[in-house]
Amino acid sequence: MKAIHGGKAKNDKIDSHKIASLLRGGLLPQAYVYPAGMRSTRDLIRRRLHLVRQRGELLAHIQNTRAQYTLPAFARRLAYPANREGISVQFADPSVRKSIDVDLALIDQYDTLIVDLELTIVREAKRHDADAFHRLRSVPGIGKVLALTILYEIHDVTRFDRVQEFASYARLIKCAHQSAGKKLGTGGAKMGNVHLKWAFSEAAVLFLRHTKDGKKILAGIEKKHGKGKALSILAHKIGRAVFYMLSRGTVFSMEKFRAA
Repeated sequence: MKAIHGGKAKNDKIDSHKIASLLRGGLLPQAYVYPAGMRSTRDLIRRRLHLVRQRGELLAHIQNTRAQYTLPAFARRLAYPANREGISVQFADPSVRKSIDVDLALIDQYDTLIVDLELTIVREAKRHDADAFHRLRSVPGIGKVLALTILYEIHDVTRFDRVQEFASYARLIKCAHQSAGKKLGTGGAKMGNVHLKWAFSEAAVLFLRHTKDGKKILAGIEKKHGKGKALSILAHKIGRAVFYMLSRGTVFSMEKFRAA
């Protein structure tokens, strides 16, 4: 608006005329209004993600403290409650033990809160759009949490006219800057939905873990585009597949995914 205005004089009459001219010419895109009835559930999903990240920081602090005092690696993953027994006694310093005990107590609280949030969110998702929720879970690697995130961040996939618009909104592609046939870098990295970007990035990693064909598909992408871009391209492919699934009301098909 500031760049287009460009005049010395500024008042409500001039501003309204400029805005009306932009709207009439189709140069001012209208924002999508998310349904008020679903905003609270979407915010609850985002709140859950915030708690999960805080819980992850506590687990990382325990591992970093272990490395700081050159202790051997823990035999089992601390993400599971049963594997946290006797962790603090491995540290000789009483102050360090107390710090680890605080971390473990907080992690236990976060576990309880996160499980309760997930049960509440799943109930709400089934009430809003149970069919889309179960279709999203047909994608290998997309569990209930990722399905909930994708479902509530998109809401209505028909608001995107093309799959390219959806991929751009989900931050799955970069905006190339070109002039006179030369590429001048990229931009717009912060434009779009950061929560969808996270969901599809996680889905790409879990896709490799939950399907045998995933590693073959990734190897083909690496051969063509290199290892640095392979996971990002796989996340893009999963995002495109989700768009068509929701648009056409179908479930995931590995044959179509491999052929795309």
